[in-house]
Amino acid sequence: LWVEFPPLFPFFSRLLYFLAVGREHTYDYLLAILLTLAQCGSIYIFMRLLDRVYDETERQNRTWVYFALLVGLSYGWWYFDPLAVFAMLLGLMWILEGHDKRAGVAIAVGMLIKLFPALALGVSWRYRSIRNALTTTIISLGLAVSVYLVLFLASPEITKASLLSQSSKGSWETLWALIDGNLHTGNFGPEAERYDPATAVLQRGNSARISPWLSLAIFAALGAWLFWKAKLTGEEKAIDSSAIAFLGLTWSIFLLWSPGYSPQWVLYLLPLVLIALPFRKSVLMAISLVLVSLLEWPVILSRGYFEGLWLVVPLRVILLVLLAIEFWFVIQRNKINNELPIFSEK
Repeated sequence: LWVEFPPLFPFFSRLLYFLAVGREHTYDYLLAILLTLAQCGSIYIFMRLLDRVYDETERQNRTWVYFALLVGLSYGWWYFDPLAVFAMLLGLMWILEGHDKRAGVAIAVGMLIKLFPALALGVSWRYRSIRNALTTTIISLGLAVSVYLVLFLASPEITKASLLSQSSKGSWETLWALIDGNLHTGNFGPEAERYDPATAVLQRGNSARISPWLSLAIFAALGAWLFWKAKLTGEEKAIDSSAIAFLGLTWSIFLLWSPGYSPQWVLYLLPLVLIALPFRKSVLMAISLVLVSLLEWPVILSRGYFEGLWLVVPLRVILLVLLAIEFWFVIQRNKINNELPIFSEK
């Protein structure tokens, strides 16, 4: 049975089903508990990251907003992304605290749930020394590749099908999908297809009219330029704030490039937005992102109104562009303030 996701959550799921002795309602409760614990862990790390940047009053306000969004947002229980969000934030926290080996392990675990936590490696390469960044990168990639190697040796066809399945999706729920004429979600077909490795590479939807490799080259060049300009040294709070904003900027550029998008991915952006941006802007942007995501799913797509993507996708693109600009302003503002003598005296 191939899956379109990295292997760790499917194994978690099987373990929970075993503990539930095959009872579906018991499995549901256990899964809800696991996801709730992951979100509690994310809130705790969120508070630890706030400690590095803000005073007590500011920390409390931002924490309450993040808590309210997680409690009210159903994505945290509909999908298993909270596990990857927790791993990403844990890796980010350990990078900022200088625990490079721990960060590598956390990011590796995250990559084995969803690949997205690998984006945190950019923070290590920008705000840690080359030696420290190499340590984190080698551990994270080494552990992730080792797990895949073991799985490949155990079942080469299924492992290969799982790895190739994402490339067969095409584009979905993005500007690229609108250009390609793909008005659908990123879901695969029925479970019966997953027993045949050949179905993993079947083309789904229309082919890309603009090569993803061309768009990747453009966005990679932009990312490289921003990476080069984002370096900051000096006052610790400014460095930490810029590092978190840099991860948010990386996420914004990645989502603008990505051929696909799923509404629950807003969970990865929310903590970064609520930490890095000025308070009022962060709340406004977080609520806007959540509203557009909910409008997309479940309001529009669950009812089969796929033409509604012509509304929500451009709205989300505008928000992501604005978000990238705001993250960049945070980095530049910290850099300017850090050059002022009074800044280092505070």
